[in-house]
Amino acid sequence: MTASHSDSLVVLFGATAGAYGAKLGSDERELILLVWQVVDLHSKKVGTLHKSLVKADNLELNDQCREVSGLTPEGLSKAEPLDRVLQQFSQLVSSDLKLLGRSSYTLCTDGQLLIRQVLHPEASKKNFLLSDCFYSFYDLRKEFHTCYPNSAPVKDQTIKSMAEYIGLETDETEEDFGVWQVKTMVAIIFSMLSETCNCRFTDPETVKYKYETGPCSKSEAVDSETVIRARGLPWQSSDQDIARFFKGLNIAKGGVALCLNAQGRRNGEALVRFVNPEQRDLALERHKHHMGSRYIEVYKATGEEFLKIAGGTSNEVAQFLSKENQVIIRMRGLPFTATLEDVLGFLGPECPVTGGKEGLLFVKYPDGRPTGDAFVLFSCEEYAQNALRKHKEILGKRYIELFRSTAAEVQQVLNRYLSTPLIPTLPTPIIPVIPPPYTIAAGSIRDCVRLRGLPYTAGIDDILEFMGDATADIKPHGVHMVLNQQGRPSGDAFIQMKSSDRAFLVAQKCHKKMMKDRYVEVFQCSGEEMNFVLMGGTLNRSGLSPPPCLSPPAYAAFQTAAAVIPAEAALYQPQALLSTTRTPQASAAAPPTVTYYPAQAAQLYMNYTAYYPSPPVSPTTVGYIAAPPAAVAAAASATHTPMLPQPGALVRMQGLPYNTGMKEILSFFQGYQYAPDDYNGLIQLNDQARSVLQAPKEWVCL
Repeated sequence: MTASHSDSLVVLFGATAGAYGAKLGSDERELILLVWQVVDLHSKKVGTLHKSLVKADNLELNDQCREVSGLTPEGLSKAEPLDRVLQQFSQLVSSDLKLLGRSSYTLCTDGQLLIRQVLHPEASKKNFLLSDCFYSFYDLRKEFHTCYPNSAPVKDQTIKSMAEYIGLETDETEEDFGVWQVKTMVAIIFSMLSETCNCRFTDPETVKYKYETGPCSKSEAVDSETVIRARGLPWQSSDQDIARFFKGLNIAKGGVALCLNAQGRRNGEALVRFVNPEQRDLALERHKHHMGSRYIEVYKATGEEFLKIAGGTSNEVAQFLSKENQVIIRMRGLPFTATLEDVLGFLGPECPVTGGKEGLLFVKYPDGRPTGDAFVLFSCEEYAQNALRKHKEILGKRYIELFRSTAAEVQQVLNRYLSTPLIPTLPTPIIPVIPPPYTIAAGSIRDCVRLRGLPYTAGIDDILEFMGDATADIKPHGVHMVLNQQGRPSGDAFIQMKSSDRAFLVAQKCHKKMMKDRYVEVFQCSGEEMNFVLMGGTLNRSGLSPPPCLSPPAYAAFQTAAAVIPAEAALYQPQALLSTTRTPQASAAAPPTVTYYPAQAAQLYMNYTAYYPSPPVSPTTVGYIAAPPAAVAAAASATHTPMLPQPGALVRMQGLPYNTGMKEILSFFQGYQYAPDDYNGLIQLNDQARSVLQAPKEWVCL
């Protein structure tokens, strides 16, 4: 039995098959040793010292463990597994307490790593529950620093340094590994209980039993030192799965925010907010730990990023999420005519919704039109599981998708739809110092090289350094980086050389040359092959695969066309891919990512989540400056390139019926102010469409 004001301590020490000391638990190695002893705080008596080996699933020990502990795989193979050892631990502690005449106890460990980074994560992975005593413990280092404020900082304390500070004479070599540590910790505790220190163990560390859900307001202050970004999550992961990955660490209420991509689907990332910076630092030590068969990357993040994802201002959402400790399910693909009664009937009596109609939240556009999404609250896991079994069942004439969701996802989805303007405006242009237009060459001449396996942190400068003297043979604006569907570097890049001979020499010289800590493969290829990959296709040993968004006729036409990026594309380059040398103005007015495609490919229907080309960059650094509207107009007139007048907007329409024609689109936008005739030169139009646009009118659709 444990209590917050216990009359006994159980001094506990453990070791894993891997890292030791400050890195304990950081390598996911299993526990192989537990040593403990009961201490009576009132009589200052001690119980029997117990040492127990633990049989790990992987008996391989690293060199540091072998050297420090003296243990061998042969000896560990005869031990009991962790769950049985912990049962024996509880029985022996209870027996010792009875002999001392005590009834309650609290664990005391050297730091927090054994409890938070070893025992809780391992028990979670092996699917067994720890007893209540492992959810409350004293950190001997913190208690020691409280008694001796002039001692070393808590993070620098060790058992040996604490013993030396109070003048304890101990010889580590005289005792077995683990035994010396526990005996020394007991001696330190007795010293702290002396009349000179009069230490009282009254404020233990706690481990949360479960993750608490809840809303987050955009006005809430979030400390950036408490937030991390987890990357590489399985797409079906819920907030509870993420909390389980960080088991042992205290996540703030509503502190798991799953990130969504541009289509409103999870992108494999999440922002997690912890209760204090100490917990966040421990979370960073779980970088590349595993969730199932996948390793998860853990990085620092900011409070601003967390609020952007999880924060909300809608009173409707706040009221919906005010019911705490509910299981949230997201429904997607609902008919636009679906009502509250329809959804409740679809779910049925086997999965009652919390509060009936009040437990349903439809997601709508700012003008009140339904999006086909809804969120549902359930009071328990059983009801939620019953609802999830209805995944892809039919409502009306549509199948409905059901997923686990979170409070942060509710906020994120609502924020995205409610903040989307009906007619969005273009970002502030950026004018390149170099004059447009420029050309990406096509054809079968193999005057290009492909770099594969680049470090994800590699930039244009790294590639130029990797090329060495061959940078002199790169065509102006001839470096193209390829991004993946999340907009991050894919590890590929293409470089246009001045001739096929130069491309051949570069491929021979640089193939499998190291860049940072990775070797990079370099292959000679043609401009035609480069264009296919930049526009979303794939190039591998099986040959070329066309971009998934191209119809066969358009793809055939595109094979022989030279791709020319229009000049206006140069004015709206993705910020993340611009050259690193900019004026201070550029970073302040940097636009969001906008992608442009070859002007000649009039029948090219590009999937904007496919691979993008980066802005071509020449070997010499190119600077970019933010430009006011007047400068944009001047640049346009100087280069005789059609430009967008600044008061205006381009609208992208999604979800159009396949039989929609120009007249239906024009009718849809009836009543909006038309654009000046200067727009006509920007868009590739056939004669029929041009005749419609040039007819007398009060409005026009682009």
